[in-house]
Amino acid sequence: MSVQQITDFRDEVEELRATLAAMPASAWTEPTGFKRWTPEDIVQHLHHSDLMAMASADGQEAFTAFRGRMQALREGGMTNVQATRHVLGDPKGAALLELWHATALKLCERLSVLAPETRMPWAGPGMGLRMFATARQMETWSHGQAIYDLLGIDRPPASPRLRNIAEIGVRTYGWTFRNRGQEPPGPQPEVRLATPSGEEWVWPGEGGRVAGAALPFCQVVAQTRSIADTDLVVEGAAAQAWMAIAQCFAGPPEAPPPAGLRRKRSP
Repeated sequence: MSVQQITDFRDEVEELRATLAAMPASAWTEPTGFKRWTPEDIVQHLHHSDLMAMASADGQEAFTAFRGRMQALREGGMTNVQATRHVLGDPKGAALLELWHATALKLCERLSVLAPETRMPWAGPGMGLRMFATARQMETWSHGQAIYDLLGIDRPPASPRLRNIAEIGVRTYGWTFRNRGQEPPGPQPEVRLATPSGEEWVWPGEGGRVAGAALPFCQVVAQTRSIADTDLVVEGAAAQAWMAIAQCFAGPPEAPPPAGLRRKRSP
């Protein structure tokens, strides 16, 4: 049985690859608004994460061994970027692009032969196959935003697959707080998002409301935009507390960007 989220992940990869292939060679080493990572840093990170996802598909033992190598480098004093370069051999530019692209497609093939009910180990809580594929799409999409911003171009219009990222954003409401050692301040807020097609995506909730366009909501939960740089409507204490720290990706707590930091470069 096919899993739509795997197809959506593959499409996300292809869209970013086309943007990177058209990017000037000089841009590969320019710092972006995301922690001043360059496009090379970002694509190396995506490639390493896809390799870790391949290990996850091979089971808990393979995943633990793969992740342990990275943790040992970090504990030895390397930054995440330095450790990734060390593990990968620091591929660059067009060669890096093709290496990442080929691995991502192999990952899609590997995931497609797994049973839909398969549980996948990861850095945070384990996930079902559909949510795991969505998490790979979300990471590709969110890191891609920094590259679009660096190039000063708009992303292609929001596609139906953006709903996957909104979904993982909504589902991580409680986890956002628990990941910080806190309890959620109230029930899940309602989320009501408008799309370019005119369709409205709605997740019911009783803890206030978040409403607006789908794209900025996804940007906020993925921390590619500050909530202050959007026109999202946020009502209720629980909704406001959530949007102030929203984090839909695994790993330790990250502080959302301050207003004005992560945005499209002016021409």
